[in-house]
Amino acid sequence: MGRSLAFVDCPAACGFDAVKFQLFRVDQLFAPEILAKSPQHRKRVAWELPLEHLEPIARRCREKNIAFSCTPFYLEAVAQLQPHVAFYKIASYELLWTDLLKACAQTGKPVIISTGMATMPEIKAAVATLEAAGATDITVLHCVSAYPSPPEQSNLSAISTIRRETAAKTGWSDHSRSPAVIERAVHHWNASTIELHLDLDGTGEEYHTGHCWLPDEITP
Repeated sequence: MGRSLAFVDCPAACGFDAVKFQLFRVDQLFAPEILAKSPQHRKRVAWELPLEHLEPIARRCREKNIAFSCTPFYLEAVAQLQPHVAFYKIASYELLWTDLLKACAQTGKPVIISTGMATMPEIKAAVATLEAAGATDITVLHCVSAYPSPPEQSNLSAISTIRRETAAKTGWSDHSRSPAVIERAVHHWNASTIELHLDLDGTGEEYHTGHCWLPDEITP
């Protein structure tokens, strides 16, 4: 719980508008065949966010004036999160999960989706699904599914293309850790939302892959 609350306090102090957690269950996230042969995947049980943490995290976010969001990775998570989150974030590799899109949209809360490796028809279909299910506040984040992603592969012009093709608000989900990429996304391609990965102190499980920022690197 202490580290969860620190992940609210830190981005709030850095000037972020929102903080996003993930709600998943390993036995629903990975195929049984993978779990049976991969200790690395089984140990991610320790990464699961306990449901009892949701209310204290949401309360801390209210105290720090920062929006609380969470990515649901199983259908029941949508309802479990509904009393607590300001908006939903759908991961890029769940973009084709129509039932999840509909469940999030039907709550009436804003929805942000990442595109990852999706094709333009898939992106347009996801936005159409959200709209048909009642979503009125949709943001689509262009991103590159590499951890980290080379800055020269950012293809930031896709932000404009997605905006034109979907008429949704658009932004950039960063895996590059490049200030130049973020500044270009905002100042040239008019990204309205920037998402990035933050680690508190360099000791997080995913920091070693090279796509996470540290607080002193991202504070204005």
